[in-house]
Amino acid sequence: MSAFDRVAAEVTVEVGREEAFRIFTAETGLWWRRGPRFRASGRTPGLLEFEPRVGGRLLETFETESGRRVVVSGRIAAWEPPAFFAFEWRGVNFAPDDPSTTVEVRFDELGPCRTRVALVHRGWPALRADHPVRHGQGGQEFIHMPGMWWGSLLTSFRERSSRE
Repeated sequence: MSAFDRVAAEVTVEVGREEAFRIFTAETGLWWRRGPRFRASGRTPGLLEFEPRVGGRLLETFETESGRRVVVSGRIAAWEPPAFFAFEWRGVNFAPDDPSTTVEVRFDELGPCRTRVALVHRGWPALRADHPVRHGQGGQEFIHMPGMWWGSLLTSFRERSSRE
């Protein structure tokens, strides 16, 4: 495995592991950033949620001029609250026959009110070199992009967790 096979990001939050897992998975729409960089709906209000079970989906529901739209970005592959869950990820620019990538999220208790949330997103080499998600980039130039993306989302998650 090379350094370009995966993205890793982590954050420490000042809540217990069960609460961190709950905020991450049940309040996703409250901490996941808005805008075209982060959501299929862009800045349009909508609902972003994980269905809490193996086989459940990460889905975004929002209204458009032509009616309600539902975008499925992933399926839950492992669900082990409050310690771990994993999901297959498919960006909005993935074609139906593109392979998915995998996101694993681990919640490590550091104390009664302190949790490290470590995220690993792997599977990038399975996507062809000219895949739209790469924006014409490869190797380190590309892998830096989703790393910064997840870092931004985990910062937003930490901010939401500090309000609890």
